[in-house]
Amino acid sequence: MKINQYLFLLVLVLYQLGTIDNPLYAQTKRSRAELEKEKAEVLKRLEEFDKILEKTAARKKNTISELNVVNRQLETRANYINTLNNEVLLLNQEIKDTQNLIQSLKEDLEELKEEYAQMIYTSSKLNSGVTVLSFIFSSSTFKQFYMRLKYLKQYSDARKKQVDQINKVSADLEKQNNQLEKQKSDKQLALEREQEQKKELASLKQEQQQIVNNLSQKEEEIRKDIKKTKKQQEELNRLIRKVIEEEIRLAEAEAKKANSRATKSAGTNVPLTPESAALSNSFAENKGNMPWPVASGFISRRFGTHPHPTLRGITETNDGVDIQTNPDETVRAVFSGTVTKISTVPGMGGTIIIRHGEYYTMYSRLRTISVKSGQKVAAREKIGEVSTGNDGTSEVHFQTWKGLKVMNPTIWLSSN
Repeated sequence: MKINQYLFLLVLVLYQLGTIDNPLYAQTKRSRAELEKEKAEVLKRLEEFDKILEKTAARKKNTISELNVVNRQLETRANYINTLNNEVLLLNQEIKDTQNLIQSLKEDLEELKEEYAQMIYTSSKLNSGVTVLSFIFSSSTFKQFYMRLKYLKQYSDARKKQVDQINKVSADLEKQNNQLEKQKSDKQLALEREQEQKKELASLKQEQQQIVNNLSQKEEEIRKDIKKTKKQQEELNRLIRKVIEEEIRLAEAEAKKANSRATKSAGTNVPLTPESAALSNSFAENKGNMPWPVASGFISRRFGTHPHPTLRGITETNDGVDIQTNPDETVRAVFSGTVTKISTVPGMGGTIIIRHGEYYTMYSRLRTISVKSGQKVAAREKIGEVSTGNDGTSEVHFQTWKGLKVMNPTIWLSSN
């Protein structure tokens, strides 16, 4: 095999190893990086749920809130097991690929050594009884002299390159062997974690069933809670509608007084100044990217109408979302705006309404309030702290409105 063929072979080997830009290699690396990121995120969520459950379950009352946390833990832990399973599958493929590379490198190394041995043998035959100098100076013409000199130089260079190739392939072979051992170790660790998580999952399912069984004996109490929650929701809706309607009336009166025409936003009845129109546009442009009202927690009651988690045939309607979090957690504005109303609603604690042009956000179940009516606030700015109920549940109720139309808050919040 000629030297240029070996150079091509080396390039091919290095390409497979990833020492030269290799899309397949890069794709595997990206997959591992994405998997590690996903695992870290799931573990972070599990830690949050464990912390929230610890506070909630401390009252030992087996509440809907406790069931909500356990349900989310089950869902998240199942996702984690799935992630670990994907990691094992990926590692299996990586191990297989690495083993194939090692075998290929071994074969290539043997071929390189054989070629080198052949070159040494040829060199010894060439020098047998004839010195290099006599070989060169025995040339009959100057052209022959030049060609012999050039040939010997090329031959010498080829032998050096062959040695370099052997060293490089040997080093790559050692590197891949080390990588294989690490991959096997990672796989074993992933399998152990998967088994641990499956045990945790089984334990959580038992806990979930126990809570459901206990709650089924509290049907009358739960029905009363549903009725009370519905009444509180209606009171919140009356409050924010009253606030929006009053702002519309004042804005229209101001526009009429100034003998100017206020801009009206399509689909709402909220007159907008140029400043508030710009704020509305900015709010709309940030759809799906706004921070949560609390830094830690999960949605315990979703927007819209859904079946009750324990009572058959019973549905609940929520015009916002309830986010279960840690005691005394900071509640923050999701976007810049102006505080238009601070109130207290029976059963919902402190309530704040913030205007963002034609949009409004409402935050309820606050223990403390850190802002004043008319105050301008920035995104992520603290506006209060969440309250904790008698059952140990720390939960903030959050709503979004566009004019007099209630909207699903989750479409505005970041998925992270």
